[in-house]
Amino acid sequence: MNLFMLKCKIHRATVTDANLNYVGSITIDEDLMDAAGLLENERVQIVNINNGERFDTYVIKGKRGKGDICLNGAAARLAHKGDKVIIMAYCMVDEETAKNIKPMVILVDENNKMIEYLNETCEK
Repeated sequence: MNLFMLKCKIHRATVTDANLNYVGSITIDEDLMDAAGLLENERVQIVNINNGERFDTYVIKGKRGKGDICLNGAAARLAHKGDKVIIMAYCMVDEETAKNIKPMVILVDENNKMIEYLNETCEK
């Protein structure tokens, strides 16, 4: 049996922009992508803490060090600049591997700069 397991999470990021006139996706600062272990074009689930919206999209690499968290296209209707979001990616693994998976969970400040790993057992 294969299971979908949490791979990584960026917790309480602040939306910096919402661009309705774009093809789609979420732009994430490359530093945050590296810290969380996200890849460009990877599917992510976004949870908007402010309004409860949950939706999936894919990652576009943002400029390193800028702190960008920008929702693009239709996703721009589901969050506003300043909203707090949780960005999660999942992986599919076999049941035995699932028992030992340790997701990368990072906490960011109000400027979307990583401040700590919430899961101290994570390997970077």
